[in-house]
Amino acid sequence: MGAQPSRPCPIPAQEEIMRETGFSQANLVRLYERFQALDKAHNGYLSKKDLLGIGELAVNPIGDRVIDAFFRDGSETTDFRTFAHVLAHFRPVEGEVSPESVNSRLSKLKFAFQLYDQDKDGKISRLEMMQVLRMMIGIQVTDEQLECITDRTIQEADRDGDNAISFDEFAKSVEKLNIEHKMSLRILK
Repeated sequence: MGAQPSRPCPIPAQEEIMRETGFSQANLVRLYERFQALDKAHNGYLSKKDLLGIGELAVNPIGDRVIDAFFRDGSETTDFRTFAHVLAHFRPVEGEVSPESVNSRLSKLKFAFQLYDQDKDGKISRLEMMQVLRMMIGIQVTDEQLECITDRTIQEADRDGDNAISFDEFAKSVEKLNIEHKMSLRILK
């Protein structure tokens, strides 16, 4: 006759998502609760406007590009499975990780690269680099200074002389960075 303990809502395709993302059941439940909290209309999907409710993304200079990663192929909405898959890139690396794992160094680099490569041609062009640098630096530099920074960045990374940065060149240019740590959110542990 007492109150029943509350049970979390069943997560659609929970076992599959855990296998695909590497999230534990507890982490997936927390993510699902966050997804539901963002889904203010309770329709089972999120819009870009819903994701702007995440404060860290709203103030991040490239937050719009991170948000766009949740919306594949021009879709206007994202379901929980896609939400979990995108966030899995930010799951901390623990021990040895298979290169195919969604949170491996290689996967994290591919995710970061696509934030720059907006036209999806496999290269970061001068214009794409300048757009990201403008977002990150803001109005702290003149257009001329920004162009110099962009040209120098491309020059340092461009190994084949095509005035663009391929994925391999991008990966080589950040090889000394601890990308596994920099692209991890402790809350996803």
